[in-house]
Formats: sequence, structure tokens, C-alpha cells
Amino acid sequence: MVSKIDTRTIVALVAAALLAVVVVTAGWVAIAVAKAPAHSPQLTAYANGKTVTVDPFMYCSVRMEDCQYGETVPLEVVSGYPVQLSLPSEVAESPWLIQLIYQRPNGEQLDKVLSFADYPANSRALTIESKPEPELRLIGIEVQLPILARDIATGRESYIPHAAWSIVTPELDQAP
Repeated sequence: MVSKIDTRTIVALVAAALLAVVVVTAGWVAIAVAKAPAHSPQLTAYANGKTVTVDPFMYCSVRMEDCQYGETVPLEVVSGYPVQLSLPSEVAESPWLIQLIYQRPNGEQLDKVLSFADYPANSRALTIESKPEPELRLIGIEVQLPILARDIATGRESYIPHAAWSIVTPELDQAP
């Protein structure tokens, strides 16, 4: 009977030690996660069989504070084939704009703006035409989260982006 008590005591002590290790590990993980830097939302763009992850070109709070800046991401497209965008929930669930920049053969640029209102509510997957007209070709895409701002001097209000993701779309001659 002494051996059963000893076995139970040993099992209880081992279980208590394992529980203590689990609690300490969970505490360290919780502290590490709480101290981790905030991650800015990323877009995903797909064209021509390639996918790129797009970090923000500019990402500020809605008060235009704590701004972080990044770079424009290149994504080669074949004229006439679409570009697909995947928006993270932080963008899809907000009022957003997409500025599409097209170029004519003579170098003239034409901007087209799409918004969340042009798609079903909370759309996360968008398709962009790379050649909506025969003489136009897509040269850039910018996804923006706008805020209403007032010019103190003039009192005029306008929308400015507090966050933007930028993609340049060099043209390939043909699909690979």
C-alpha cells in the first residue's frame, strides 16, 4: 500500500510540474504577443501567373499621425489580361478607393477611380481590367483608405488617403 501512495504522489508532482511549465510558457507567449509591433495590413495582387504581397506605400492613423512609409511594388501584366486584388478585412470593411492609372500610346495618362460602392459590400476579391479600351494600358494601381480633411486656410474639404498601397504594372509582350 505504501508503493501506491508513492506512485500517486509522484504522478501528482509530475502533473503539477507540467502544469507550472504550461502556465509559465503561456505567460511568456502572452507577453511576447502583447509587445509585438502592430502589423500593417497587406494586399495581395495577382497577374500573369504571379502573386505579390503589397505592403502599404503609406500607412497613418486616421488623425494622420504615426505614419509609416513603404515602396511601390511591381507586378508585370500582359495587356488585355486582368489583375486580381485580394483586400484584407481592414480594407474591405472600410470605405476604400482604387485609383487606376492608364496610359495612351502618346504618353497621355488617364485616371479612373473605383470605390467600395462599385462592388458588393465587403468585397475582398477584385478584378481590374488591364486594357479597358484598345489604346489604353494599365500602368499603376493605388488602393486608398480616404478621410475627409479640411484646409484650415480656405475651409475647403477634400478626401485624402491616410493609407495607400501602390502597384506599378510594367507590361509584358505576351503571357509566359
